[in-house]
Amino acid sequence: MRSSTLFQRINRHPRTTHVRIGTTATPAALRRVVPDARCVPPRDSLVEFGAYIGGKRVDVPGIPEAVSLVREHNSAAGSPEAYVWVGLHEPEAPEVEWLAEVFGLHPLAVEDAVKAHQRPKVERYGDSLFVVLKTVSYLDHDELTASSEIIGVGEIMVFVGPDFVVTVRHGQHCPLAEVRGRLEAKPKLLSRGPSGVLHAIADHVVDRYLSVADLMQAELEEVEAAVFADVSSRDIGRIYQLKREMIEMKRAVTPLQTPLGALPQRRMIPSDMRDYFRDVGDHLARVCEQVESSNELCNSILQAALARSNALANEDMRKISAWVAIISVPTMIAGIYGMNFSHMPELSAMWGYPAVIGTMLVICSLLYRGFRRNSWL
Repeated sequence: MRSSTLFQRINRHPRTTHVRIGTTATPAALRRVVPDARCVPPRDSLVEFGAYIGGKRVDVPGIPEAVSLVREHNSAAGSPEAYVWVGLHEPEAPEVEWLAEVFGLHPLAVEDAVKAHQRPKVERYGDSLFVVLKTVSYLDHDELTASSEIIGVGEIMVFVGPDFVVTVRHGQHCPLAEVRGRLEAKPKLLSRGPSGVLHAIADHVVDRYLSVADLMQAELEEVEAAVFADVSSRDIGRIYQLKREMIEMKRAVTPLQTPLGALPQRRMIPSDMRDYFRDVGDHLARVCEQVESSNELCNSILQAALARSNALANEDMRKISAWVAIISVPTMIAGIYGMNFSHMPELSAMWGYPAVIGTMLVICSLLYRGFRRNSWL
């Protein structure tokens, strides 16, 4: 259920004039990128921001100045050559509302970015896209136990407009500093515009999927070898925990396949970038297949572990039963001769006691031999 309080608070803000690329921007319109004073500009949550013109980063003192500079340049050039990229990490609602006033973001998308815990999706709001990507990370651990956490899950929300990119990251996994650094090192990549930044982020997230899926496959192979070597209750717990982590990764990866596959058909994606998004979609399809096969393998390993555990339990019961049968022979004979009747066979014979002991040993030896032959002992 969406928060009506947040929705009303966003709607009370006056909308800013969003200057479309290819139109003439007046100085008054450019000054109106400064948001309402009731909003709070991002401070602690602000990771980095920059203005990019012609594939190069331009230093600016603040976000409103970067937006004004970019829109002035695009208005003068008549083409979308410049854009602003703002990166946030776990911002508060007033900070995202501040950016909503600067870039004209839709209130529903703003609310999703604040709340997080969203399903992977791609939505269009006017002339901008709102993309939600689940991030996964492989957590280091010395030993896989029944309570080990293997997969860490986070989210990246991306607002993509004609002249801006706003990324909102939740969780400590999959930071975007590496993506920004790689793009800034190659002006050709930066010159692709906001859609190029979106492609770089999606490609980075999917590449992390691949690496985590490979590490999970290695974990499965290790557990599989342990199952057929020896099984205990602790091994069952390890396998079950591994399956839970596989399901967590499946929830993060599989829902993204449909919206990412439809992204190249979006009108906002330039024709020269569509092949790049299709390539990312192919990589994601490979990850989904690998995760699905790993999940099925985990099911098979769990069933094999349970069956082998039951077999070992039956084997232990057979050993216990065999020893009980062997011990019951001397117990029965001693019990019979301990009834203290006057007229019992061999009570007065000199060799009666050795004969009874010998009989016990012979019968127990025969039983032991028979059980060993039948692999009960």
